[in-house]
Amino acid sequence: MSQLHNGRDGISVADPGAGEGKFPLVFLRALGALLLAVAALAVVSPTFAKAARPEPAVSPDALLARAFDEISRQRFDAALGHIDELLRIRPNFRLAHLIKGDLLLAKARPLQTMGDVPSAMAGRVGDLREEAIARLRAYRQRPADGRIPRYLLQLLPQQKYAIVVDTGRSRLYLFHNDNGVPRIVGDFYISSGKRGALKAREGDQKTPIGVYHVTSSLPRNKLTDFYGNGAFPINYPNEWDKREGRNGHGIWLHGTPSDTYSRPPRSSDGCVVLSNPDLDALAKYLQIGVTPVIISERVEWLSADEWRAERKAFIQAMDKWRTDWESLDTNRYLANYSRSFEANGENLAAWSQHKRKVNGGKNWIKVGVSNVSMFRSPGKEDLMVVTFDQDYRSNNLSNVMKKRQYWLREGGSWRIVYEGAG
Repeated sequence: MSQLHNGRDGISVADPGAGEGKFPLVFLRALGALLLAVAALAVVSPTFAKAARPEPAVSPDALLARAFDEISRQRFDAALGHIDELLRIRPNFRLAHLIKGDLLLAKARPLQTMGDVPSAMAGRVGDLREEAIARLRAYRQRPADGRIPRYLLQLLPQQKYAIVVDTGRSRLYLFHNDNGVPRIVGDFYISSGKRGALKAREGDQKTPIGVYHVTSSLPRNKLTDFYGNGAFPINYPNEWDKREGRNGHGIWLHGTPSDTYSRPPRSSDGCVVLSNPDLDALAKYLQIGVTPVIISERVEWLSADEWRAERKAFIQAMDKWRTDWESLDTNRYLANYSRSFEANGENLAAWSQHKRKVNGGKNWIKVGVSNVSMFRSPGKEDLMVVTFDQDYRSNNLSNVMKKRQYWLREGGSWRIVYEGAG
C-alpha cells in the first residue's frame, strides 16, 4: 500500500500503482490539498485534545472523518462505505455527494481537482471544501474534558443550559449547568456571517459578538422554508451594542431549507445557522428569555483552576462595590465607576452629582445581592455582563429590583461602565 508524505508542494503519494480501487495519481493529488489542510489537525494544541466523550456511531462528522481517514490510507472502497452510510442518514448532505461523486468519477477518468466541475460551479465547490475543513477541524480538535469557556463565569440556577458559539471554528457548544459549573454536553456545526463577525450595522452581513439570550421561538409554520424547522431570535443589539453605536436586527439561530442539509461556513447574513436535525436537537434545551447565547470569534478555554480564579476575582470586585456603597463614603463608592460610565442619558459627572445628593440624606444603607449571573463578553474589551437581584434598604427608602451592569477592566481594576434595570 502506498503512503502519503509531505513534499515541498504539499501531500503527495509514493508508489501509487497498487492502491485499492487503482485510483489515478492525479485524483490523490487533488484530494491531497484538502488532506494537507486537515493533516495538521492531528497535532493537538494545549487547549484542544481528543475528548473522552463518545461520538455517536451515526454522527455525520464522525462518518466524514472516517471517510477521509480511509482516503488518506488509499482504502477507497471503505471510504465509499462511510460516505454511503452518511448519505443514508443525511440524503441532502451536499458535501457527502461531492466526495462520493469524486470517488466514483475518478475510477473512470483522471480528475484535476477535488470537485472537478465546470468553472461556473467552482465557487460552490470551494464552499464545500471549507465546510469539510471546518467539520474535520472541530471533530479532531474538540475541547479537552474539564475545559470551560472563559465567558461562563456564573449561571443562574434556572439557567439549566448555555450556548457558546465559535464563529471562527464554525461550531456551537452546548453546556449544562452542573451546580454552577458549565459541563459540555454537545457541539454542532454552524454557518455564520458572509463577511465574518463583529456586526456593526444593518446589512453588513456580519454575525454579532457578545453576550445575548434567546428571546422567543418562531415555529416552522410561521416562517418561509428558508429558515428550516424554526428560529430562535436573540436580543441583538444589547445595551453594550447600542452604546457602541451598533445597529441592525433579526439575528436568529435557525435551520436550513428542506432541500439542504447544511450551508457553507460563511453563508448567512449574520444569523447562526444549524442543520434542521441539529436545530431540533438544540431546541429541547433552550429556555426562552433565560438561555444565554455567547458569540465569539474564537472561544477561549480555561482549566477549572483558571476559571475558579477569574470567577473569584470578579466576585471580590462586585462585593467591594456593594460594601463601598454601604459605607456612605460617596467618593469610595464612585471609585467603582468608569470615567466613561453612561446610563439612561447620564454620564459619570451627572451620576456622581445625583448619588452625592441621595447619600446626603442617608443615615445607613444595606445592599443585598442575589441570583447573580456573570458572563465575560468576547472581544477586544475586558468586559463583564452581570445581572442580579438587588435588595436596597436605607433609613428612608427600600426597594428590590433586577439590575444589569457592564464592568470594564481599566488599569487592572474592574469598573462599572453601564448600570440599569435588568
